[in-house]
Amino acid sequence: METVLVVNAGSSSVKFEIFDLTTSGDPQRLIKGQMDGIGTRPRLRANARDGSTLIDHSYEPREIADVPAAISTTAKWLRNTQTFKLIAVGHRVVHGGPRYDRPVIVDREVLAVLEQYNSLAPLHQPNNLAPIRSLLALRPELVQVACFDTAFHRSHSVVVDHYGIPERFYAEGIRRYGFHGLSYEFIANRLRDVAPEVAEKRVIVAHLGSGASMCALADGRSIESTMGFTALDGLPMGT
Repeated sequence: METVLVVNAGSSSVKFEIFDLTTSGDPQRLIKGQMDGIGTRPRLRANARDGSTLIDHSYEPREIADVPAAISTTAKWLRNTQTFKLIAVGHRVVHGGPRYDRPVIVDREVLAVLEQYNSLAPLHQPNNLAPIRSLLALRPELVQVACFDTAFHRSHSVVVDHYGIPERFYAEGIRRYGFHGLSYEFIANRLRDVAPEVAEKRVIVAHLGSGASMCALADGRSIESTMGFTALDGLPMGT
């Protein structure tokens, strides 16, 4: 069975899903799971397609002290218990910088570029890139695709994209990037299904959690975001 793994590695958790590509129509989810509480109360949980529990196991904090340890332990469990053929991996990556405005296949050159943005999203970018780096070393032939939280906002107008600073700084990459784009893109697409009479109009969407922001949509496209050069701009958040 050919499958795709989707990974969202954050600062305190690693979420993952595995999809079956052999069925007709849209890929079917086989497994949904996460390792959370990294470094404090680590716990690996995963459920099958029918909702049944595949694993629910807690670890000592020293066993899963960081994201690489969480990735390693989760990968070991998958290898030992599942028999599917993995042909590609998709990753959520917070910052695509000025270069990437759409998903991209990641090789070592692309990874080096993305590492330049670590300081702009220090709680997320290094963790997002950790599984990519591990898989490049272990399975260099495996296709890995990075999907960026900044990409959805690249449709902003020139006025919205610029700060009131000299143009040379914009050329160096200091601009309003916006974040949570994968969430907003999903919402924009779902609006066309659940509220088509609204989806093509002007809509304000809120992404609320430990990280929070708002986005203005027009015809399903981002025209403004409360977040800018880094994810610190805009609404007060968890920290």
